[in-house]
Amino acid sequence: MSEQIKIDIPPQEGRGFWVAKGQTFSVIDPEGQQVADLWAMSISAGEIDWLSTSQTRDITERLFPAPGESFYSEKANPLLTLVQDNSPCPHDMLFPACNPGLYERAGLYDHPNCRDNMLRALQAADISLPIVPDPVNFFQRSEPQANGKLEVLASNNPPGGNVLLLAETDLYVVVTACSVDFHPTNGGHCTGIQIIVG
Repeated sequence: MSEQIKIDIPPQEGRGFWVAKGQTFSVIDPEGQQVADLWAMSISAGEIDWLSTSQTRDITERLFPAPGESFYSEKANPLLTLVQDNSPCPHDMLFPACNPGLYERAGLYDHPNCRDNMLRALQAADISLPIVPDPVNFFQRSEPQANGKLEVLASNNPPGGNVLLLAETDLYVVVTACSVDFHPTNGGHCTGIQIIVG
């Protein structure tokens, strides 16, 4: 049996890691109410493909995959399968990662953000993408309201709430602990995320 690898992601930071086809990993919210943004990339024969939330919505015909369903790539290939969902949250695949513009509109400059954290993790692995894809926002409550409004509410993920994912191919995965600390998103303050591979 292969040894488990634990990766602790501090508040308002991100980390990248490789997973092999057939490996599983958990995304865990140790303290509760903390959103985790996730990206995944497949690199084969010099060609790069990445997790696409829009392709996933189109192929699954759902706002978010159910356990047993997959997250698909820009080229419509299955990259990850949601094996277990141990969280009451609906999760989110509609919102982009928080970025400098979001914070500047709120009067906050040079604020940590998931977009920059993701790009730093890609740079560390010498990976470049032609775009910054929208992430999968685990533990985020932002489901459409009856009137069509999209509003990000405080996460109701409990301490230890988690998801278990299976890699359908070799992947580089980036996970960030969402940096939003001025809105209810993360329960009003940011905490860390833990990854367990294997």
